[in-house]
Amino acid sequence: MEKASTINRGLVEEARKLRYEFEELVSVYTTDLWNYCKYVTGSSWDGEDLFQETMIKAFGLLPERWSDITDKKHYLFRVATNTWIDQCRKQKRQIGTLDEAPETNVDFSDHLILEEILTSLELNLTPKQTAAFLLMDIFQFSAEEIAGIVHSTPGGVYSAVQRARRKIASMDFSQPKTNWDSQVQNHTIQAYLQAFNNGDLESMLSLFSDQAQNEAFFGFQEFSKDEMLKGSLKFGLPGHTAQEFILWGKAVIIVLANGEIHDIQIQEIENDKIVSHKSYFFRKEFILAAAEELGLKAQLVKPPVNWN
Repeated sequence: MEKASTINRGLVEEARKLRYEFEELVSVYTTDLWNYCKYVTGSSWDGEDLFQETMIKAFGLLPERWSDITDKKHYLFRVATNTWIDQCRKQKRQIGTLDEAPETNVDFSDHLILEEILTSLELNLTPKQTAAFLLMDIFQFSAEEIAGIVHSTPGGVYSAVQRARRKIASMDFSQPKTNWDSQVQNHTIQAYLQAFNNGDLESMLSLFSDQAQNEAFFGFQEFSKDEMLKGSLKFGLPGHTAQEFILWGKAVIIVLANGEIHDIQIQEIENDKIVSHKSYFFRKEFILAAAEELGLKAQLVKPPVNWN
């Protein structure tokens, strides 16, 4: 039994080491990838979910490759696009096709500075049209590269992008978005905030179910209160300040260290107990985007993380 446990720990450590190496290799592309995921889904939250799934899949698919990946950016965006289109199919959405047809050239470059347009594409174009437009006009892929990514032809890509430009140019963005989370403040969350800010670990843990899952994306997972005590909370609370914010229409807890964003957290409550605690501590692109959205600074150095 002990031998099996030792092998298991060794496999975990080796897998973690390989994942870190992979993340380092593709790190130059992850900001673009995160923005692409946000635009293609039309939501920062859905985009973050797609980004995480893309990174997990991109790493997990490596053993299936017969040859080296010479274009890492193309590989990441292809995995992201395939993952998103698969999600659309599961939702019974019409994926659309990129038919080759003569299209009048439309110069759309002057409009691309508008964030509201880019985050509204998913509501106005088919998934394939959205992907083709973003990949060509925003992320500067060639028609040939895009054809491989979206499973079409270069001619179909050119035609689809022109149709997308024309449709976007006619869209009305004068109506403000009203997607704020209007949920009433939850008393369990308020008790969590009080305990956290008082450094009262015992009171904070009393709010968790014994089987609560604690997950720090791209960092670690714990599947019970006991594992939390032996792992992430082994040395107690960090001594920072936690506040509730609305971020992209959703209520979240922001942990601040000297006024800078240290962590972003979301909890799920069942029967007055926290059953799921999710942390974005390790998610550089997400925290940097959130800091910009909220008008705050992000903490760039927070061991073991150094984003400088």
